[in-house]
Amino acid sequence: MSTRTIRIAMNGVTGRMGYRQHLVRSILAIRDEGGIVLPDGDRIQVEPVLLGRNAEKLAELAAEHGVAEWSTDLDAVLADPSIDVYFDAQVTSARKEAILDAIAAGKHVYTEKPIANSVADGLELVAAAEAAGVVNGVVHDKLYLPGLQKLKRLIDGGFFGRILSVRGEFGYWVFEGDYLPAQRPSWNYRAEDGGGMTLDMYCHWNYVLENLFGRVQAVWSKSVTHIPQRWDEQGRPYQATADDAAYGIFELEGDVIAQINSSWAVRVDRGELVEFQVDGTLGSATAGLFGCRVQSRVSTPKPVWNPDLPTDQDFRSQWDQIPDNQEFGNGFRAQWEQFLADVVAGRPHVYDLAAGVRGLQLVDAALESSTEGRRVELEPITARVPA
Repeated sequence: MSTRTIRIAMNGVTGRMGYRQHLVRSILAIRDEGGIVLPDGDRIQVEPVLLGRNAEKLAELAAEHGVAEWSTDLDAVLADPSIDVYFDAQVTSARKEAILDAIAAGKHVYTEKPIANSVADGLELVAAAEAAGVVNGVVHDKLYLPGLQKLKRLIDGGFFGRILSVRGEFGYWVFEGDYLPAQRPSWNYRAEDGGGMTLDMYCHWNYVLENLFGRVQAVWSKSVTHIPQRWDEQGRPYQATADDAAYGIFELEGDVIAQINSSWAVRVDRGELVEFQVDGTLGSATAGLFGCRVQSRVSTPKPVWNPDLPTDQDFRSQWDQIPDNQEFGNGFRAQWEQFLADVVAGRPHVYDLAAGVRGLQLVDAALESSTEGRRVELEPITARVPA
């Protein structure tokens, strides 16, 4: 049995998501546990090379985690023939050019979302990757979450019968920065830096909807900036030029209607920071990051509307929790392992750059809907969607 070491240039690992989920909980975890064992018994080991703009932070991370190499020179790292994969977790505005440079250098590409600032830019990335013949992938982490994997099992098993609707609630209160430090970077609230709820989260909602329920065919959406002034990491006030909330209605294939509220200006009164309720003719389910509760047709209560009396039913107790009868690992790591296996095998990764373009297409349609106050249809973009 053989071991192949994949060297990965990881750009943007000083940021919260790049550091916690991709570096520590994915690549370093794979490295420290001896790599990925393939079905034939061969093994993939990983070797990260840290990239970014802050030399001091990179040096500290490398020393803390036993990483041999780091650099602030993207061109030099991409010119290194021993680098196999380029990963991007930078701010959105810096992503396109870096990915194009990586593709031109013949590197396989794995990237966070959004993959670019526009559909046109995304299609440019797709064309470049196809011409170069490199394996390319876009992070679809939410599909690997335990709650949504349980939901997928229910769908595949026919639990719902005919699915009628999906309702999603996502968000939490992000502090403005004056009363308490904000728990998200300030660039998230500046449109000129690639910030905004619609751009950030509708890329996620597109792949969740299309892979679980069906392609988005049309959208009604409203993007708003509820909190116009925030304070940055240095305590300086700034104007929020990007939307901090988006409210959308999505028409899906098969006449399924989805409604998703996304907000960084909402206080949480639910079990998890994101929850999806799916209603079908034979049953319903509510899934979050980890849990999934179900109610079948035969156990559905029969409430009666009576505004004169308080209800005597405890509706939450009438749902059953799906047991954790399967081991679920970290979703980011699970997709990394799948992507790296595809790189070694030389086969396309199913969640590719074209899937990222479809997310951007939904973003553009939603923003157009919000600006013009109307329903916007989406034209199909040819790309792989898992069976």
